[in-house]
Amino acid sequence: MPPSAPRVWLTTLGCAKNQVDSDKISGRLDAAGYRVAQSPEDADVVMVNTCAFIEAARRESIDAVLEAAGTKRPDARLVVLGCMAQRYQADLAEALPEADAVIGLERYQELVGELDRLTGWEPRRPAPPSGMDILYDVRRPAPETPYAYVKVAEGCDKTCSFCAIPQFRGAQRSRPPLNIRREVADLAGAGVGEVVLVAQDLAAYGRDIGAPGGIVELLRVLSDVDGLRRLRLLYLYPREVTPALIEEMALNPLVAPYFDLSLQHASGPLLRAMRRPGDAVRHLALIEAIRSAEPDAATRSSFIVGFPGETDADVDLLEQFLAEARLDWAGFFPFSAEEGTAAAGLPGRVDEGLTGERLRRLQAVQEEITAESSAARVGRRVTVLVDQVEDGVPVARSYREAPEIDGVIVLDRGEPGDWLSARLTGSYGADTTAEVVG
Repeated sequence: MPPSAPRVWLTTLGCAKNQVDSDKISGRLDAAGYRVAQSPEDADVVMVNTCAFIEAARRESIDAVLEAAGTKRPDARLVVLGCMAQRYQADLAEALPEADAVIGLERYQELVGELDRLTGWEPRRPAPPSGMDILYDVRRPAPETPYAYVKVAEGCDKTCSFCAIPQFRGAQRSRPPLNIRREVADLAGAGVGEVVLVAQDLAAYGRDIGAPGGIVELLRVLSDVDGLRRLRLLYLYPREVTPALIEEMALNPLVAPYFDLSLQHASGPLLRAMRRPGDAVRHLALIEAIRSAEPDAATRSSFIVGFPGETDADVDLLEQFLAEARLDWAGFFPFSAEEGTAAAGLPGRVDEGLTGERLRRLQAVQEEITAESSAARVGRRVTVLVDQVEDGVPVARSYREAPEIDGVIVLDRGEPGDWLSARLTGSYGADTTAEVVG
């Protein structure tokens, strides 16, 4: 039995929602007496929080587990967590004998007890509340950045033909507004100035629990939290972006007018096959409604390339849509045939090489649009949050840039956590430079 509390190392893969899970796991382990290791080699337990969204993410997760197995001490334990552990628990346990435990999302309440068993540690601690769902847990470690993600709901009720998330994350389960507010208030009290709200279907927040006003009312509930300077929303299903939500995001001074619209394509027939709403005309109408409410709104979207049945004409239509929509940011992802989804069995599979060519073509179109959008803002004065100082250079963001996925603003001075007024002086592709003023 270890003479003192075991040390734990946690590697996180995948999206911001996984990072939130890891933060809450860390908070729970800290409350249980476990210590944070300084490196994987220093740990008594090495954990990997995996992603299972698409095939590339699964390969990355397997590689990370194998790397952890190779770098940990021979006597240290290896635990696999997260989406892959939930979706393929029995298969992973058999395929990865290196792992001492595979713990899916539904078993997180067992994690502390499992680590006690693996390490042989017998601490004296109060019994945790039975059945506590990590989603509702407010405890998190002190943030290392001046922004933080907050997950307001888990799971999804949509039936998109390409997506396996409902299979392993389940139906939508929204948190009560006051539970979310407590977490946001704790983060703001610890120095977080920007909170990024995330969920699988964020704009549908509250529907499953009958929360009056849904996401719009939640924004109002959070808008007077002391110390909070900016709220940002990620992952908005287009049909859920109502006039009331657009108005709230345009007029509420705390909410960034940043619309992350999950459009997926511009071809109506392909979108029907995806079980998604809209087409190029309706997507453009939604963007126009947003810009009518807030002309300076930032827009982002993601698109699937190579969905079964996609033709050259569909790609031409998507390219034309990009030219007309003038999105600030966009991501493009090759279709991944996910086991158990309706799209996995569709005819008309697009050749992998052709999918890659189409993806690169669309990326090039969007990169030019993004560069032009950034260049057009040179000379403007913006309020920025400094995220970090990298090699002596302050790196910041305005309302227009979400953490980790968009461009950044490089400043002449500033410290992490500073909120500054700056004038944009130049642009380099997606990134801009600025001088602090005032």
